[in-house]
Amino acid sequence: MQEADCPRRTPTVTEAEVEALVKGICFKTGPPHTLGVELEWHIRDLSDPRLRVPPERHEAALAAVRALPLASPLTVEPGGQLELSSLPAPSLSACVDLVSADLLLLRRTLADFGLGLSGIGQDPWLPPRRTLNAARYDAMEAYFDRAGPAGRAMMCSSASVQVCVDAGHEEPGPLGHGRRWRMAHLLGAVLVAAFANSPMAEGRRTGWRSTRQAVWAAIEPGRSAAPPDGAEPRAAWTQHVLDAPVMCLRTEHGPWQIPDRLTFRDWLRHGLPRPPTQDDLDYHLTTLFPPVRPRGHLELRMIDAQPGDDGWLVPLAVTDALFDDPEAAERAYRIVEPLGERAGPQPAPRNPLWLDAARHGLADPELHRAASECFAAAAEALPRRGASTTVRDAVGAFAERHVARGRCPADDLLDRTDGRHP
Repeated sequence: MQEADCPRRTPTVTEAEVEALVKGICFKTGPPHTLGVELEWHIRDLSDPRLRVPPERHEAALAAVRALPLASPLTVEPGGQLELSSLPAPSLSACVDLVSADLLLLRRTLADFGLGLSGIGQDPWLPPRRTLNAARYDAMEAYFDRAGPAGRAMMCSSASVQVCVDAGHEEPGPLGHGRRWRMAHLLGAVLVAAFANSPMAEGRRTGWRSTRQAVWAAIEPGRSAAPPDGAEPRAAWTQHVLDAPVMCLRTEHGPWQIPDRLTFRDWLRHGLPRPPTQDDLDYHLTTLFPPVRPRGHLELRMIDAQPGDDGWLVPLAVTDALFDDPEAAERAYRIVEPLGERAGPQPAPRNPLWLDAARHGLADPELHRAASECFAAAAEALPRRGASTTVRDAVGAFAERHVARGRCPADDLLDRTDGRHP
């Protein structure tokens, strides 16, 4: 969620040019061969995770981790969450090795300050509070606050595991980009349910297994929803980009302007208060947060941050296997395709399928069956993907502890809160 503070002086663009640019940069097709992961973490006091870390201590720790020789770019989210974004890796094993080494450095450095990384989808104890001050975050917060508290909760209290897979082949088939785009929006609900890990907010149960996903569903559809299902992916996404509201107009001096119900298409056609540039388009794309975001590759954004040092391995490995192993991809599509009827015409994450996944997790019988079959397909594919014993064991343990029992990590947190230990 880190963007440039000031607009660059790039050429103005027309509506036709924007259509061509979006279609050209958002779905770059070819044989899938790279994988990436973006991990968001809350920083917590090791002695009591319910305490808010004092600003001075937090800043000192951030200064120390920013100086680390990490292989992956590190950024800080508005509420102080850390985000580690891997570079594109040629294999699952390479991705895991690079990110694991970076996380080891991060944890050791934070431990010197009595701090640790907490993997949970939505802060269960503390109310959202922004720690970063910048024009972009001032504008974003003001924009979201006009519609309610969900945007601020997303900015300051959420954390996720975002898996990035290639867009896929141009031609049809199990690894074709059209099939992968549709599967991402159906399998996405299964991933929400299996990895739901945010059942509380401000010390109270929310009634959702994934409060984080409920927060996303509460944000305006033009910013958080997927394009309508059924259309060709490039055309659907391009129309969505043009018809999405502009979050803010960046300025070199003073606060950024927050327009009222101005779509990017309207801005292009009217050119007021100034004609938009290619840099404005680039920035606009970063302010759209659908559950699957095409950025040349597909960025799957629906998975809650996971508990434990290695919990993130499981959604990464399962997603990689189901998308990039041809046999598993074919099986996964057949498993999730019937879920489309339940989703209905409403785009994710506001349709009944996604809302039930966020509310019930794997207690939902249909999602439980789909998750069980998808995890079985992934387990069979992981040896073909060259997954290490550590990764395969982690997936197997998660499947046994959670999937087989119709549970998700949120259930474990609720049991601990209630004094029960599964």
